[in-house]
Amino acid sequence: MDLFFAAVPIAFLIFVMTKKNGLPSTVAFALASMLTYLVRIWYFKTSLNLANAAVVNGVLQALTPISIVFGAILFFVALERSGAMGTLRQWLDGVSANPVAQLMIVGWSFIFLIEGASGFGTPAALAAPILVGLGFPPLRVAVLCIIMNAVPTSFGAVGTPTWFGLGGLGLAESQLLEIGLKAALMHLVAALVIPVIALRFVIDWKQIRRNLLFVELAVLASVLPMVAVAAFNYEFPSVAGGIVGLLTTIFLARSGIGLAKKEASAAGVAAPNSRSASQQSSETNAVSSGDVLRALTPLLATVGILLLTRIPFFGLRQLLNSEAEWVSIRLGPLGVFSLSPSLVFQLRTILGEDLHWSYALLYVPFIFPFFVAAALALTLYRRPLSVFRGVLKETCGRILKPVIALFGALIFVQLLTIDGPRASTRILGDALAGGTGDLWIYFAAFLGALGSFFSGSNTISNLTFGPIQLRIAQDLGLSSTMMLALQTVGAAMGNMLAIHNIVAVCAVLGLKNEEGAILKKTFIPALVYGIILAGLAGLWLAVS
Repeated sequence: MDLFFAAVPIAFLIFVMTKKNGLPSTVAFALASMLTYLVRIWYFKTSLNLANAAVVNGVLQALTPISIVFGAILFFVALERSGAMGTLRQWLDGVSANPVAQLMIVGWSFIFLIEGASGFGTPAALAAPILVGLGFPPLRVAVLCIIMNAVPTSFGAVGTPTWFGLGGLGLAESQLLEIGLKAALMHLVAALVIPVIALRFVIDWKQIRRNLLFVELAVLASVLPMVAVAAFNYEFPSVAGGIVGLLTTIFLARSGIGLAKKEASAAGVAAPNSRSASQQSSETNAVSSGDVLRALTPLLATVGILLLTRIPFFGLRQLLNSEAEWVSIRLGPLGVFSLSPSLVFQLRTILGEDLHWSYALLYVPFIFPFFVAAALALTLYRRPLSVFRGVLKETCGRILKPVIALFGALIFVQLLTIDGPRASTRILGDALAGGTGDLWIYFAAFLGALGSFFSGSNTISNLTFGPIQLRIAQDLGLSSTMMLALQTVGAAMGNMLAIHNIVAVCAVLGLKNEEGAILKKTFIPALVYGIILAGLAGLWLAVS
């Protein structure tokens, strides 16, 4: 019965969002959160105070994805209204008019780099609007970007899922390195298949087959450096893979290596009239290198700021995350609020419970880089103040429904994870492990995916289920590093199914009530990813 009631809210959410004429995420998450709240109090006997604290914590935790989505929308509205986006479309058409090349440059290599530098759901939010601007249909682009984002995620945000997500398990440095290398090798194998599946959601098999050599070369250009770096470091594999991969893929596209001689333009797969006639006409003129540099400057600034604030060597990461107390105020029963000189907001012991919230205003991708880059774009193109106001107004208009959905999503997540051993996530994880016994290694990745599904984070999945995976490995006499590698790769795979990531990319693209449709589509490649990982686990058992 514990298992049944732990699973009911999740099953309910999936059903109401994916059924025919499914509920919009704004309604679905609210209902799922209410159901979870009632189940926790009625069946699991969670204290009313703890359940209420989880709700408060969920509302506060939602501020992180909301601010990121707001910043991403603001940035791309600014790029469009400044004229930079039109120049970028024209430049990418000049690199290659082949839609496969454009999808791999932006949807694969660029995403790989941004995931390595930032994480936080930023990659799809950055790449998707560029692809839509090139003429690809928004819904298909959303699916492609979410799927493509899986491979580099185990080393996203400068390796946070590995060094932080698994760093508290008491493992030696050599074991963390071994986990990273095994994870990278698993991703390498899956990457030979997953991007091809992602492309199929946007273009037909005939186009993919004609350009398959280019696709696989672009894939290897990112994943081989990732594996090479993972052999001695677990922070920079995706950053290195993204940089090398992006430069190599642009070179391959310019040279036409692996590409079919003639292909339809991206607009050929786009929805009718995806670009206005005036836009298309204005983009027929040749673009100068100076124009390209000006248009790229806001994007380059975005990447540069992310790298500077994420790589520990520069010291900004530590500074922007410093929790040194500057102001501290007791807010009665609500908890203790504090603010650091680095503008890290915290609320500790929420409603007297062991729940804490923290929000690093200058570290979360919000003001830096999105606000700064948006202002830079409008300034470089000398747009008047009225355009600034128009950008802000449009952004506010597009963010309302995603805000409601994200509040519901994070409350839902918090309610699933409270109450220690009686938490729904712990019950589900233990039941999955107990039900498979010695065969667990074939299913370990799916537990990691479950963690990402409800949290939207590889890191949180590792924090939640890493201890369980380690205990199972020790109980079964299996390799701890192999089991934890399956955990972190499975968590990366699960980001394809993460509801609030899907809500976020829909918000950036202005898609309405499409979250359920996207979840249905991303389930297939996630399942394929899991089967590949199960096969690799079986192969490892056979040779070990």
